[in-house]
Amino acid sequence: MKDPEEVRARLDAVDYLVDDGLAMAMFLALRLGKPLLLEGEPGVGKTAAGKALASALDTPLIRLQCYEGLTAGEALYEWNYQRQLLAIRLAEARQEKLSDADLFTAEFLQERPVLRAVRHPGPTPPVLLIDEIDRADDEFEALLFEFLGEAAITVPELGTFTAACPPIVVLTSNRSRDLHDALRRRCLYHWIEFPTPARAAEIVRRAVPGASEPLIRSAAEFIGRVRHRDLDKAPGLAETIDWVSALSALGVTDLAAADVLSTLGTIAKTPDDRTTVALAVTQETL
Repeated sequence: MKDPEEVRARLDAVDYLVDDGLAMAMFLALRLGKPLLLEGEPGVGKTAAGKALASALDTPLIRLQCYEGLTAGEALYEWNYQRQLLAIRLAEARQEKLSDADLFTAEFLQERPVLRAVRHPGPTPPVLLIDEIDRADDEFEALLFEFLGEAAITVPELGTFTAACPPIVVLTSNRSRDLHDALRRRCLYHWIEFPTPARAAEIVRRAVPGASEPLIRSAAEFIGRVRHRDLDKAPGLAETIDWVSALSALGVTDLAAADVLSTLGTIAKTPDDRTTVALAVTQETL
């Protein structure tokens, strides 16, 4: 892509709307070949950004969902021990002996998302989405340093695999914990703000094309006001889209208090938040 405006236009074509800051961050990540770390509150569209970038570039999306206890064997690579054992038994049946060099070859290597991205043949680079990196353990981040800095993975038994077509890497974080400075240094960075009600309405309009304009507008404004209340989990864009989808499915065309109360489960995800949102409905004129 030749400039941030083309990034914006290509993403707009796949119904993902970006502001100037995110368009610039994505453009620089593409132009400089650097990983892009996206942070922001849950539900502001960080994961969707990685998916949309792959769609806009018409390239494969490889996703690594992070979680506590994630290991190299699940994220980078592991050995196919069953095939290795079968090879040993076949060799024994033929009265042959296999060495470690025979067993630890590319034939027995199982690619996980990161190595799959490194070994992708091209001609266009894939998008590797490392989602919710903050959910993984501190030690797991260290496993990514070589890859993030050099687009390479070292397998001790085989050597270093360096990407012939370096992947486009997007990492997301909800800031549930602090990330290592070493990881941040290897990435470009952008914080995704929750959009204004007008922009939120524009996003919802793309996601729920069948919803009425008054419903979209009033729902986006209501979410914008509710987010300023003391909530355990403020509703994000994902919840807003789900809510408008539910209201539209119920045939609602203009938001009323009864509609909010009957669909609270789509935007309030804890008992205390249900009470707070219900109170907001009684105190406001929708």
